[in-house]
Amino acid sequence: MKAVLIFSGGLDSSTLLYHLISQGYEVSALTFVYGQRHSKEVEFAKMLAERVKKIGKLEHRIVDITSIHDLISHGAITGEDVVPEGFYCEERQRSTIVPNRNMILLSIATGYAVKIGAREVYYAAHKSDYSIYPDCRKEFVKALDTAIYLGNLWTPVELKAPFVDMKKAEIVALGLKLNVPYELTWSCYRGEERPCLSCGTCVERTEAFLLNGVKDPLLSEEEWNKAIMIFRSYKDVPRE
Repeated sequence: MKAVLIFSGGLDSSTLLYHLISQGYEVSALTFVYGQRHSKEVEFAKMLAERVKKIGKLEHRIVDITSIHDLISHGAITGEDVVPEGFYCEERQRSTIVPNRNMILLSIATGYAVKIGAREVYYAAHKSDYSIYPDCRKEFVKALDTAIYLGNLWTPVELKAPFVDMKKAEIVALGLKLNVPYELTWSCYRGEERPCLSCGTCVERTEAFLLNGVKDPLLSEEEWNKAIMIFRSYKDVPRE
């Protein structure tokens, strides 16, 4: 079984990679460089991929599409806006949307799937992203799956998003069972030397590990304690 995976180096796509490997898939993982602020995730994708190659069949490719940056430069991830703090469900988190990102990346992944004879393309959209990111919703997955089918009638490819009904804490629970080395994953949108602990993706990551009763292995003890304090401070603030 062959599959193409959109692999950012983050918590969700890393868990999905381990899940596919555990199911016996031969995975071609594509990590995209598109001018994102947090390009540090690419470094982590490389490290985790090297770990996975020891236990399963994995091709890992870094795909540089930086030339599209000027076309999609907008908001906090590819534009000049400040990365917002707090929970993902808050209105201000919409500034982290990258215009049409998943449509672009999944289209490229589909083309590659056709080339190598893979019948499935995967990405790690999940329920926790539902309120902010339209391209992480079941409606989008269904519509794009149909478009992919119609655009590749002679070489059928299916779009799969197996985490679409799962919250991040549930994904972490699965990853812990699969022994995902979460210390080799990166989530922070600021892309600094260490996680900021207060942007939306950092706060959500802290919550996911807390709900599973374990420390985030990426963080030092001091960072973890600080992350918990920051999470609790936002938890007590009314959501927008």
